Amino acid sequence: MTSRSTRIGAPSVRSRHAVLATLTVGLMALTACSSGSGTDGSATQAGSTGGAAGGPVTLTLATFNQFGYEDLIPEFEKTHPNIKVTHKKAATSNEARDTFFTRLSAGSGMADVEAVEVDWLPEMLQYSDKFTDLNAPDVAGRWLDWKAKAATDSDGHLIGYGTDSGPEAICYRSDLFKAAGLPSDRESVAKLFGTTWESYFAAGKQFKAKSKVPFFDSIGATYQGMVNQIPAAYENPSDDSITATDNADVKKAYDQVIQAGITDGLSAKLQQWGDDWTASFQKNGFATMLCPGWMVGVIEGNAKGVKGWDVANTFPGGGGNWGGSYLTVPKQSAHPKEARELAAWLTAPEQQIKAFQKVGAFPSQKQALESQDLLSFKVASFNNAPTGQIFADRAKAVTMTPYKGSHYFAINDAMQQALTRVEQGTSPQESWDKWVGDVKALG
Repeated sequence: MTSRSTRIGAPSVRSRHAVLATLTVGLMALTACSSGSGTDGSATQAGSTGGAAGGPVTLTLATFNQFGYEDLIPEFEKTHPNIKVTHKKAATSNEARDTFFTRLSAGSGMADVEAVEVDWLPEMLQYSDKFTDLNAPDVAGRWLDWKAKAATDSDGHLIGYGTDSGPEAICYRSDLFKAAGLPSDRESVAKLFGTTWESYFAAGKQFKAKSKVPFFDSIGATYQGMVNQIPAAYENPSDDSITATDNADVKKAYDQVIQAGITDGLSAKLQQWGDDWTASFQKNGFATMLCPGWMVGVIEGNAKGVKGWDVANTFPGGGGNWGGSYLTVPKQSAHPKEARELAAWLTAPEQQIKAFQKVGAFPSQKQALESQDLLSFKVASFNNAPTGQIFADRAKAVTMTPYKGSHYFAINDAMQQALTRVEQGTSPQESWDKWVGDVKALG
């Protein structure tokens, strides 16, 4: 389900580059040594067991963060009595990515069904021959066109079944806005935030003038919403060459978010997914944050007992999509038929709606988006906010899917580190220069 952006504070881009180089050598050796289709059971089993003579099969499912599958897995097992599922969940997308590529390079150890986050999907597609083609009549036309296209390789093989998408709104603390003497109901707050980054940051300065609580959580998290609106931020779509350091739109977003967060003092300087960030939900750590649908579930989990969270049906710059994941079936699996069956079932409309109701994973499946079960859904702990309708509206506002090539993850990871350095006291120019050097080191 969820996609969770790059975690700030991850290993340096230089160390990641070294890991990627080692991975590439390992994958080349793997390709030379074995075709490893896995469809005849010849591939190394990745924790899957059983299946002999029609016996029960145990599949492993690897995800990260919160996909909303905890209640769905027992339901699947009940309707598929010959299949048992072992769920392995990494804490972050970064952690899952490192494990994913290490085991892909090794040629063994991958789960039967592996979740892949959209920001490192292009890396994975370089090795699409190591994954099962999931094209099948029962899933034809299931997803939004852009969702399926992103997981289709140059040979037309569908490598991943789409889980969620991440249309963005703004989550905010209505109680803190009320205490500051500002509008607090979601309609009025949406008007206060406006529809541009300039108007959102201007609202932040109004809030700061009347409250000691920081306006948003971090410049890195805010930048993520901005860069997702740049059509080709880091690479040239025609040849995947790196253009990041010469892109004026990237520099503009960098300067603008630093001006708002540091110069104007709107940032709480809390890197997302860190312990301080998690704890801040219980301590009035900040008043607003960029909020894809899946973030509602994260906030609910971290802010238990805290009243006042709500969702404004607007987003700076128009529409924005942050995140979205896929379920893949590596050819390492000894049970690709059952693995595909599990992936298809988990991404069916009924299950996508249940995952949304559980953790806010907004569906990417066409039929699910038309369901009244989705559109009528409300979150009691968010002042009964109609999140189904709000995020459906936000999804309609998304008019562009940014290009993310094979270098996207490493470049954006380096940018997040650059922004973290600024929040820790490094000058913006010095941190930018180091980012430029890190990007050039990628080749």
